[in-house]
Amino acid sequence: MAKECFICKKGTIMAGGYSNRIRAEKFNPTGKKRKYPNLQWATFTDGKRAKICASCLKKGKHLNLTTKKQ
Repeated sequence: MAKECFICKKGTIMAGGYSNRIRAEKFNPTGKKRKYPNLQWATFTDGKRAKICASCLKKGKHLNLTTKKQ
C-alpha cells in the first residue's frame, strides 16, 4: 500500500528548508522532515475501499468513481 491518494496521487514531500533560525543554531541544525498526506479509508460506489486524501474525501470525489486502476 503506497502512501499516496488513489484519486489525485498526492504523496509525501520533504519539508523543512534552511531557515534563518537554523542559521542561528549552527551547532544544532535540524534536518529535513518527511510530511505525509492525510489519508483516510473511503468506500466507493462499487463497494470496494481505498485510501484517499482528506481533501478528496471532503469534495466527494469518491462518490462518482470506481476502484479500477487509472
